[in-house]
Amino acid sequence: MILITELVRHLEVLLKPALYQDYCPNGLQVAPAKDKIKRIASGVSANQALIEAAVSFNADLLLVHHGFFWKGENPCLIGIHYQRVARLIREGIGLVSYHLPLDGHETLGNNVQLAKKIGIELRGEFEVAAGPGIGRLGQLKTEQSGKQLAEQIAVKLQRPPFYIPGNKNLIRSVAWCTGAAQDFIFSAAAAQVDAFITGEVSERTVAFAKELGLHFYAAGHHATERYGVRALGEYLQNTFNLEHQFIDIDNPV
Repeated sequence: MILITELVRHLEVLLKPALYQDYCPNGLQVAPAKDKIKRIASGVSANQALIEAAVSFNADLLLVHHGFFWKGENPCLIGIHYQRVARLIREGIGLVSYHLPLDGHETLGNNVQLAKKIGIELRGEFEVAAGPGIGRLGQLKTEQSGKQLAEQIAVKLQRPPFYIPGNKNLIRSVAWCTGAAQDFIFSAAAAQVDAFITGEVSERTVAFAKELGLHFYAAGHHATERYGVRALGEYLQNTFNLEHQFIDIDNPV
């Protein structure tokens, strides 16, 4: 067991949220009923399905990447927002969420974990104003065609990516950022890479990719961000001898 105050303090030191320009609060969003935490459930997004799964696991704390209280969102606790928060409070389950700090972390972050999953060697970063580690640069262990990399992503993430072919026949250098980072494509192109991988695609992205000559892959927002929160939950399990269960509520986007 660990006190919730000690756990949150440890996470603040580990993930350094003050370094990021985020658009949601990072850290403890709903206090748990118990002062001491023994069982943690983790998942990508704090939707009702994940909350119900955390209840079934008898969790003391739910750890997520996408939590509550986003900028531009109605802050009133009504409708489904009320239902989610009310369910957590009724069951005494706390909610802790880390967004950009979990994307960028140098070992546990979504970007680093995605690179391990796909097989990209880390080589540095491209500049993103939101904070350190958000835009990553690397290279494949061996050159591949654009189609081969698409197939590799599909196998590793169990989801075929949306793929736009680029100018080069073979890919070696790669830039990537998990989630909804399709508009970082210009920063990726400025880094002179062969390919750019992210989670989502917009209508405008197709023309951008073709005109820039980049191989572009939208591998799924959820699919690219399953690995950071799981790694963080396993880290807390091992560090503080807690019970942990990662719960994947599938999302095709």
